[in-house]
Amino acid sequence: MATAEMPPPGTRPPAGLPLEPEMHPLVLNKHDLVSVGEALGSVVLSRPHPKGWWIGFLAGFAMLQVLGIAVTWLFYMGVGIWGINVPVAWGFAIVNFVWWIGIGHAGTLISAILLLLHQKWRTSINRFSEAMTIFAVMCAGLFPLLHMGRPWFFYWLYPFPNVASVWPQFRSPLTWDVFAVTTYFTVSVVFWYVGLIPDLASLRDSAQKRGQRIVYGLLALGWRGSAIHWRRYEKVYLILAGISTPLVLSVHTVVSFDFAVSIVPLWHATIFPPFFVAGAIFSGFAMVVALAIPIRKWYGLQDFFTDHHLDVCGKVMLGTGMLVCYGYFSEFWMAWYGHSLYEWGTTIERMFGIYGWSYWCLLFCNLVVPQLLWSKKVRRSDFWLFVISIFVLIGMWFERYVIVITLSREYVPSSWGQYAPTMWDYATLIGSFGLFFTMFFLFIRYLPMISISELRESLPRNQGGGAGHSLMENAP
Repeated sequence: MATAEMPPPGTRPPAGLPLEPEMHPLVLNKHDLVSVGEALGSVVLSRPHPKGWWIGFLAGFAMLQVLGIAVTWLFYMGVGIWGINVPVAWGFAIVNFVWWIGIGHAGTLISAILLLLHQKWRTSINRFSEAMTIFAVMCAGLFPLLHMGRPWFFYWLYPFPNVASVWPQFRSPLTWDVFAVTTYFTVSVVFWYVGLIPDLASLRDSAQKRGQRIVYGLLALGWRGSAIHWRRYEKVYLILAGISTPLVLSVHTVVSFDFAVSIVPLWHATIFPPFFVAGAIFSGFAMVVALAIPIRKWYGLQDFFTDHHLDVCGKVMLGTGMLVCYGYFSEFWMAWYGHSLYEWGTTIERMFGIYGWSYWCLLFCNLVVPQLLWSKKVRRSDFWLFVISIFVLIGMWFERYVIVITLSREYVPSSWGQYAPTMWDYATLIGSFGLFFTMFFLFIRYLPMISISELRESLPRNQGGGAGHSLMENAP
């Protein structure tokens, strides 16, 4: 699409000409207000779902049954069915917890921070990124509860008044995690639902079946698209974005304190909070790309999720990946430069010990493979960007594995051991993927995966966008 030529300085642009040249159009093929609503609303209301959706949903539902079996057996036998032992008392549970929390960071980053920074390219991916955040945090919350051994006493982690005077230990990072994650989850759900309200009203008005009109009408909370509705909506949405922004930084910082406040070698490091936040955004954007590429192909949404969006996501992955690699270098440098016998010995053990294969695997996935993103052709290629995203997700999981599992040798040789996950560890991990994919595919089945109202605003002025909400009130 050619860019518009700007008039000479000091003159007004001709009628119909955009005020700024549109270097990267966010919506292709001359869509207008009506066609945007029909294209995105039909995915939920009338369009038959492709085979890819059925394959993904059934695969996720099958893995969800594995989670049910694994959790049932865990409640019956106890956490001894896992491979945890004295030197590695956390095992897969904390690895999966930190990994899933990291996945959930991209949604809030795209929705809140980029909204405050007026980045319009977020409008095509913010909705399903927010949903991804909610489902990922739900998967993450499973593992601390299951690891407790007595998950039915989870409410003891809150300051819940009771006659036994059982109060949470506020010096415990587990208590910090509970408050941070529940706050993040609550704000993310509210932020996601508030953004959905105008689209739910659009689905209510466009639905042909009475049941759909009733359900979407109830969920729309009486939305009529009046000026006062839009004014209140924008205020609340902006306030929630401001509340969510510090949560992006605080949640994974608190999770990193699970390690940093200890005295274990290579854990007691001030680099952990920014290192964990950068890694969370890195893996979160990788999951966004890994989900968006097949979805836009299945539903033919290339006009709304364009190659420019892929390009920007690839750049974000490249930047945060370099920050993660700086964290690896800083960790190695401080262990060598600090002349600490335990720090350097643990580093050598991590690199060349019995778990050395996992360390080099994470470096290959997180350091070597993402360097392909320097190429614009790679960033705009569906195949290569999808492959790189999968490598990043694998590498970030191995990063958490290396942090937790490789420290089976600490200060005292008598406490050295070796960790070996059991089939039930793998079953719980696979089952968490089942929970995530089942809920995500149900989401794209019954709710608009792209924000209709925000995408209408991002249209060029001559196609009905860029003029506030007054034009949108007349669009179905």
